[in-house]
Amino acid sequence: MTSEGKYADTMQDLLFIEENDEVDRNPTEVKMSQIVLPCHANHCGELSVGQLLKWMDSTACLSAERHAGCSCVTASVDDIHFEHTIGVGKVVNIIAKVNRAFTSSMEVGILVNCEDLYTDRQWKVCHAFATFVARRTEAGKVQLKQVLPHTQMEQMEYSLAAERRRMRLIHAEIITDLLNSSTAQLGECQEYQDAVPAERTRVESVELVLPPHANHQVSTFGGQIMAWMENVATIAASRLCHTHPTLRSIDMFHFRGPSHIGDRLVLKAIVNNSFKHSMEVGVCAEAYKGGEPLRHINSAFMTFEVLDSDRKPCTLPRIRPEPVDGKRRYLEAVARKKIRLDRKYIISCKQTEVPVSVPWDPSNQMYLSYNNVSALKLMDARNNWVLTFEKNKVRLYTLEENHMLCFKVEMHVSVPAEQTFHLLSDLSRRKEWDRHYEECEVINQADEDDTLYRVVTPSVTKGGKGQDFILLASRRKPCDARDPYLIALRSVTLPTHPPTEDSTRGEVLSAGFTIWEESSTVTKITYYNQATPGVLPYISTDIAGLSSSFSSTFSACSHFLEANKDSLAALPHSAR
Repeated sequence: MTSEGKYADTMQDLLFIEENDEVDRNPTEVKMSQIVLPCHANHCGELSVGQLLKWMDSTACLSAERHAGCSCVTASVDDIHFEHTIGVGKVVNIIAKVNRAFTSSMEVGILVNCEDLYTDRQWKVCHAFATFVARRTEAGKVQLKQVLPHTQMEQMEYSLAAERRRMRLIHAEIITDLLNSSTAQLGECQEYQDAVPAERTRVESVELVLPPHANHQVSTFGGQIMAWMENVATIAASRLCHTHPTLRSIDMFHFRGPSHIGDRLVLKAIVNNSFKHSMEVGVCAEAYKGGEPLRHINSAFMTFEVLDSDRKPCTLPRIRPEPVDGKRRYLEAVARKKIRLDRKYIISCKQTEVPVSVPWDPSNQMYLSYNNVSALKLMDARNNWVLTFEKNKVRLYTLEENHMLCFKVEMHVSVPAEQTFHLLSDLSRRKEWDRHYEECEVINQADEDDTLYRVVTPSVTKGGKGQDFILLASRRKPCDARDPYLIALRSVTLPTHPPTEDSTRGEVLSAGFTIWEESSTVTKITYYNQATPGVLPYISTDIAGLSSSFSSTFSACSHFLEANKDSLAALPHSAR
């Protein structure tokens, strides 16, 4: 992720590194190893992605059931990007573990590696996050026990799982809004000479759900449905390019209803749009039994490429959409491609690949907000901070890792946590206690959780220019008692607020507050900052032990909170 520092882009790869101490091993961890046989592969000698999805779903389901103690069903799967194909004779190693449990659902992290037995090489193929729901028992609704993180990495994933869950819950609504606004701006479909009619790529197939396709609760395995969907999508993609396509990614999808033994599953696929080097295939799964009407089980969007002998993407034929619905799908595919690029640009890229400040607009707000909060949670989960200085019960810690310097300031206040959260959330009041904030204006109140500010800070040298920052502030209340209140800050760019001659544009990589309730009247506040050149001048003397200005600043913060701890009634309703 862009704003999570060097350790962010390796976080997923390290997600499942096993600790040397077996006591620390996650009790929900399940492993599966499969050698790829010809029966698992396509005619190119590569493992069918459908087969891989079945193995991934089975492993994740076993992990979920180990934690829940009862049968579980797949509710959703987040975006999956396949980095490599897997050949016959290779070994597929899958590890799944429950990252966090909620009331009756849980997030399961899945990591897939490929192993070459002859060269002893291993490489990552993909990682994914799936949500499973525990089925009701005879005693009633299931109340899942909490997951207890044992390692620093598990603590990170536990904390991030709450943010991923929040994004899943709002994902469908936000994507619908973005598609509606984007397609309205796109206008008419672009005409190409020699374009292939989309109807030529249409596929429809039916499958009868038999006992081998279902679990012991007679529900069809989610992985089996995904495998059937991948099969018809591959056929549709092949009809466009007349060769074997490679599946690169699957967008987040939700299972809308169950399927059972005896159901007839109708699977439909069509190429919605093709671009220079990729194509989007839409797939729908519906079920019926006897004379019943069709039930919508699932829909998904899959992105394919065609690779040449050097594994480079080939140029693809263009699509001519069908009238009405075909044109809608064509334009929505263009909008989804932009959303995917935004998501990859903000969430998936390494820090060195993108600038610190990412342009903000409504189409990427969800991903920027997720990125902002996740970066702060990652810093909060680190356990190797070094105490550098302490004065007046205010502690300064530093952490230097991978050429990145982070610092945190920690203190306690006798103010309820919720009130502390509301007071610190309003950055326009920060100048009342922080001398580094000369001005702070609200630029855009995006929603009740995200606000854009312009902050002006003084010069650190006599006669020099001050700095200004365009900051995205993302607020989060606790998901449960094991979460803190969060106020995450990061720089963004806005076309309406370019740099000015009066000040130097500074950037904040990741900063913010975690607020922990220790009792009804005592709150622990921790301020984090992943230092950038724009921030270092204000803190460098403190880190070097030559000054203790941080102590006076946060003592002023403590006095500000104490003086305003009874002012909740005066807060705007949106801030409560």
